[in-house]
Amino acid sequence: MSEEMIIAQCSPTMAGLKTGNLFTCQIKSKKEVIERIRTLNSRLVPRGARILPLKFDGKRALIYMYRPARLKKDLSHALAVRILTERAYPIGSPERCIKELIHRLNENKNFPHEIGLFLGYPPEDVDGFIENKAACAKYVGTWKVYGDEETAKNKFAQYRKCTQVYGKCFQKHNSFDRLIVTVS
Repeated sequence: MSEEMIIAQCSPTMAGLKTGNLFTCQIKSKKEVIERIRTLNSRLVPRGARILPLKFDGKRALIYMYRPARLKKDLSHALAVRILTERAYPIGSPERCIKELIHRLNENKNFPHEIGLFLGYPPEDVDGFIENKAACAKYVGTWKVYGDEETAKNKFAQYRKCTQVYGKCFQKHNSFDRLIVTVS
């Protein structure tokens, strides 16, 4: 899991524009990934971000970078609370919700579609995705849009631009730390 890969997959979160990003990566060993994440978190946490492994599957890992303060706010939205309550998540504790999400990713055969709430997707889009079984979206970008299409399109463009700019900055300056915006 290189810094370049993290930038390619998580720039909007690094910039403080998005609550979280998910990506998969090839791994040599679980121990190596955990050690790498520990090192990364020593740099990320003081700036208001974290990175966690959500699932290990053979030689692949599902990695989650997020902004804890944004996640707390997102998960307190009334519709997000309803979605998570219906699925028996421990409301009121983002950390315990993440722990439950990890459990569901690792123990259940069905993918937990409420994961969009952990990535900063609008609750109405997460709810629409679940209710419509991923069909009938108004628009498809970073996620399937069931609510405000124009706002979503603007966010998608912002995320693409951020990723392009971050990629260029990393190539030019080769400094991962300079790209992590401090958000409290």
